[in-house]
Amino acid sequence: MLNWDEYNTEETQVAPAIKNTMPEASKQAEPVAQPESVTDTAPVTIGAGSRAEAARKAMETFDASEGVKELDEMHNGRVQVDDKAMINCKADLNQLVPFKYDWAWQKYLDGSANHWMPQEVNMTADIALWKSEDGLTDDERTIVKRNLGFFSTADSLVANNLVLALYRLVTNPECRQYILRQSLEEAIHTHAYQYCIESLGMDEGEIFNMYREIPSVAKKAAWGLKYTQQISDPTFQTGTTETDKQLLRNLIAFYCVLEGIFFYCGFTQILSMGRRNKMTGTAEQFQYILRDESMHVNFGIDVINQIKIENPHLWDEEMKNEAAQMILEGTELEIQYARDTMPRGVLGMNASMMEEYLQFIANRRLTQIGLEEEFKGATNPFPWMSEIMDLRKEKNFFETRVIEYQTGGALNWE
Repeated sequence: MLNWDEYNTEETQVAPAIKNTMPEASKQAEPVAQPESVTDTAPVTIGAGSRAEAARKAMETFDASEGVKELDEMHNGRVQVDDKAMINCKADLNQLVPFKYDWAWQKYLDGSANHWMPQEVNMTADIALWKSEDGLTDDERTIVKRNLGFFSTADSLVANNLVLALYRLVTNPECRQYILRQSLEEAIHTHAYQYCIESLGMDEGEIFNMYREIPSVAKKAAWGLKYTQQISDPTFQTGTTETDKQLLRNLIAFYCVLEGIFFYCGFTQILSMGRRNKMTGTAEQFQYILRDESMHVNFGIDVINQIKIENPHLWDEEMKNEAAQMILEGTELEIQYARDTMPRGVLGMNASMMEEYLQFIANRRLTQIGLEEEFKGATNPFPWMSEIMDLRKEKNFFETRVIEYQTGGALNWE
């Protein structure tokens, strides 16, 4: 094995030494000559016509002026905090500080401190329960499969939207930093669903194709997809009222609806199962995911509201009505999904209770972006969900983490 003293020395120097360290079995090994110091090594000669020679000549004539000009066009001189903006920003996109939106940077730090991986969760009890003939009812099995089928699709859609559209179009650097963190978390979530599906020995074709084969799953996926098709086109650019509105629609669709409403029925179902000591490993995975998604929603709402502040002309009556319509459409689709996954009462809940819960969530999403409530008097029939999302009362949340895992120690639950 090479050590650092041998690294980068001439091959002609090292080879004889390696050869001398392999004596015949009947003889005693002779001392190995140590290679000369790296500083004494003669420079490598590049032969004429070699690839290295071609690379050297190319770099001798390389003109950096065009690249520097393109970078200069992104900003005018050194960055001032007032130069930063959420969209259509011409400031230096590479310079994080000075921060304009401290909340975005703090969310990036919080997300990094909350890092987790699916393999940390013990799935042994889930596997035994899933394989047991009388471990779960048919309705409970349907809930597990439907939710793994939808979420594996939904988080992939969210990740594509972040990477192919939002990172390019949201021009504030600290927000971009959080978007990168969120992209990683979406990958972890997709990994978690795959881990559950594989651990339980499910039919992968059935689970991963639900968005094609189950109408209530297909509708939700198709609804979200239509809001990313235009802005994921590489030629799409903001800068006009209509294109800026299109970006705003996308943000509302993905943060307020896809992550802010579409996830809540499934999360409630799986976490209710965990509270009954069923599928506890899967429920723990979902609890980690819910914590991440709650932060995603809060970040997205802050971005939406900041865009409104900086571009008040976008938030006209037409846009307000359209935003409300989007949230209410998403609520209706999630209610349909609840009825499909819970044709009968199960896990201490039913479709009617879930409908009221989703109306309660819809009211919250509407008011968070400055719109009026739609469902007057709607209350939360699952108060324990608020406790799980807040996580302050979940004192035992990390008891199942492996001892060697260090990042969780940075969490502050108070």
